[in-house]
Amino acid sequence: MTDHELTNLSPDDFDEYHDPRPGPCGFDMVVERAISRRGFLGGVLAIGSGAAVFETGFASPARAASRFEFEPVGIATDRAVQLPPGFSHKVLVRWGDPLWSDANAAFSPDEGVPLAQSDRVFGECTDGMELFAADGREVIAVNSEFARLRVNLPSASQGVPRSADDVRLLQNLQGVTVMEIARDTDGYRVVTDSHFNRRITHNTECRIAGPLAGHELLRTASDPSGNRVLGTMNNCGAGQTLWGTYLTCEENFNGYFGASSEVPEGAGYARYGLRKKGRNGYEWFDPRFDMSENPNEPHRHGFVTEIDPLNPSAPPVKRTALGRFKHENAEMVQAADGRVVVYMGDDERGEFLYRYISDAVWQPGQPGGDLLDRGQLYVARFNDDLTGEWVALTPDATGMTQAEILCFSRIAASAVGATTMDRPEWVACHPTKAEAYCALTNNRNRGLKPNAGGDDTSPNGPNPRAANLYGQILRWHPDGGDHGADGFSWDLYVMAGNPTVHDDAYAGSPNVTPGNMFNSPDGMAFSSDGLLWIQTDGNDSNTGDFAGMGNNQMLVGDPATGDIARFMTAPRGAEVTGLCWSSDRTVAFVGVQHPGGSWPDGVGRPRSSIIAIWRDDGATIG
Repeated sequence: MTDHELTNLSPDDFDEYHDPRPGPCGFDMVVERAISRRGFLGGVLAIGSGAAVFETGFASPARAASRFEFEPVGIATDRAVQLPPGFSHKVLVRWGDPLWSDANAAFSPDEGVPLAQSDRVFGECTDGMELFAADGREVIAVNSEFARLRVNLPSASQGVPRSADDVRLLQNLQGVTVMEIARDTDGYRVVTDSHFNRRITHNTECRIAGPLAGHELLRTASDPSGNRVLGTMNNCGAGQTLWGTYLTCEENFNGYFGASSEVPEGAGYARYGLRKKGRNGYEWFDPRFDMSENPNEPHRHGFVTEIDPLNPSAPPVKRTALGRFKHENAEMVQAADGRVVVYMGDDERGEFLYRYISDAVWQPGQPGGDLLDRGQLYVARFNDDLTGEWVALTPDATGMTQAEILCFSRIAASAVGATTMDRPEWVACHPTKAEAYCALTNNRNRGLKPNAGGDDTSPNGPNPRAANLYGQILRWHPDGGDHGADGFSWDLYVMAGNPTVHDDAYAGSPNVTPGNMFNSPDGMAFSSDGLLWIQTDGNDSNTGDFAGMGNNQMLVGDPATGDIARFMTAPRGAEVTGLCWSSDRTVAFVGVQHPGGSWPDGVGRPRSSIIAIWRDDGATIG
């Protein structure tokens, strides 16, 4: 495969190209194993039988008046944003827009952003974001997950970096943007030159905190102390702490590393997808990303990083106690006794769902201190009887040291028999009830191939379909209504599917209809009224198994009734990702990542953007 072809692979396909796992077992065998279990949701689903029977495990379709204050939109296949009647939108900020006035003329529709100003503009491929308010001012912190090589390097051959300058340009356009926004006569705008504005890139110095700080696994020639690291990268989902800081999550960090000679031997390299050839070409021009020269550098990435968006002088802090894996987002709540709880998914096929609980309690008004440095990491195990437990990842349970557990959390989770999941993405917790939701976006390898650690991926309770193209949303209720409890009960809020193509389990659960069908739930967030906003990052080909599903979209679900309705469709080619609300809840800010064509300008290159959405009557939207 050529370098150009490698850079165009998705992160999962990139990993599997370098690590082809055992070939498929017969699908009939997969079906037989799925049926031979006690059955999905207590014996109510026969997978592959040609007819699926659903009962009480799912939220029932709405039988009460809908709480949705909008007319659902239909599917779309165009290159525009579609919203219900009575709603409007405007682009707030696009890749290349200036954060400081000295970059006002930085962006060119033909050439993109020049290197000299690439850390002075809004980054590429927006993802998770949160809004923070203080003294009447509003600040958004937002991730730039990755940079599309051919979009950002138009002069390079097929988008493959050809110089250190090309690599530095890509590094500057990723990471995190912190920006002040303000109301204008025509909605919201970015406040250029605000003292809150900040770019955190692949070369920004970050502090390492928690049990791995200073450990030999994280020491390098440039940082023999193991306490400082340059950059936070592949920033996917996000979260907000109880004390008002931003949690940015490092996901597919492995693709930035390569090796000029041989990949080092040792724990974790293969399990984390670290291969001889990287996806971005960094290792050719930046020795920090050459594992042959710097074997410990990859160990310094794959963490949750805390940023104080209201204090521009505070360095980002990598919180190693929360484990190292491909973090999707970090959802923080509080246990009944006041301890801090963080739920996290590892977004790779067949990986796991995690929880962290602090040792100490948090009181309102207090700073976070070391609450994210001293605590216990757990992994989820789901039982077929609709119960489950959080298993503590301890040296006694795993046979690993604490440092090994946190640096190689995947290996520790495999050691205790955690449940393999269908790519755990965003976790969202209900604002008024003790219940949590996780988007399991898809897993075409379910029942066909093991995960990267060789763990069995046969269909199981929360992941019941082999070759799962559509995904599902898992829900759990902690025992006693306490997020600190070790036990929980679970069910599925929805199984996505296509009822116009399938009449079996792949049609989806009963609350999926031809009018609201979708695939690959990804981002999720609750609005203050207890409605669940669901964003998709799936197949928008509109053919085959995905016929009639149209572009990616944002839907709204009512957990009380199971009702789901489509609120928005994205431009063709785009993912909908990232959602937060203005302080008065009248405006929703939504990310549109990697659009196709020339959206939103109509000329030049496609530009990932944040849009502002509001009701025309000025009422609250979330």
